[in-house]
Amino acid sequence: MHATPSLGAILSGGQRSFSFELFPPKTEEGERTLWRTVREIEALKPTFVSVTYGAGGSTQDRTVRLTGEIARETTLTPVAHLTCVGASREELHDVVGQYAAGGVTTLLALRGDPPTGLDTAWEPHPGGLEHADELVALIRSLGNFSVGVAAFPEGHPESRDLDQDARVLAAKQEAGAEFAITQLFFRVEDYERLVDRAAAFGCTMPIVPGIMPVTNVSQIERFAALSGAVFPSELAERFEAIADDTDAVVELGVEVAARMSQRLLEIGAPGLHFYTLNRSHSTIEVYEALGLGAATG
Repeated sequence: MHATPSLGAILSGGQRSFSFELFPPKTEEGERTLWRTVREIEALKPTFVSVTYGAGGSTQDRTVRLTGEIARETTLTPVAHLTCVGASREELHDVVGQYAAGGVTTLLALRGDPPTGLDTAWEPHPGGLEHADELVALIRSLGNFSVGVAAFPEGHPESRDLDQDARVLAAKQEAGAEFAITQLFFRVEDYERLVDRAAAFGCTMPIVPGIMPVTNVSQIERFAALSGAVFPSELAERFEAIADDTDAVVELGVEVAARMSQRLLEIGAPGLHFYTLNRSHSTIEVYEALGLGAATG
């Protein structure tokens, strides 16, 4: 009997991946919406789905439960987020153990945002970890996990410069990370430059671009600001001109995301990771616009 290859090995194997990100809902209605999305996404046979971890670990229990249910009740491969925020080493050990007990063997290791807000300084837990590379090393020390990390096409908001940002990504690989997923971005050239910078500092792991189709103009501008991404002015103008027409915004969002996704695949991106906000409609339309739907049906 052959062991199933790790997600890191799959992503490094040259076959393009397609994946989707979900977040743990806070209400029963939200949970029903999420599971409808899970079943719609499952039909596409993606490489994996990732499940986020709330600020300050606020959705830890839901994330652990949800990823375990996805692992048990669907054909999907779940990737569980884990952050350093508000947790001691012992508490992080415990969460990793819970993931393992639920059949989850792939984790996305993140430092996490400052629990007191993005405009405040990062303060590690007194008994915890300071950086994502430490979390990668801790997870790898606890078992046979495949570990991914975050990458920032426009640089992490706290980085001195883009070279420092690339060094940090290389350090995460050195600690045992096998792949990276980027924050959302809107300019393909930012992704290209990230990959080139990372390679210059010895980072060879696959870097999967993260794509979020625009469905709401004010919402996407807020997400861009939170992640340190620039929402290009020429793109903003196109969306703002139709901001009062919800259907037109969604249609343009799919068109822009599909064109960007196609270009990313043409330049050699190892795959695409779609931020769904727990609603699959736009991301599935992008997926099908790329000619992927028929190939997986």
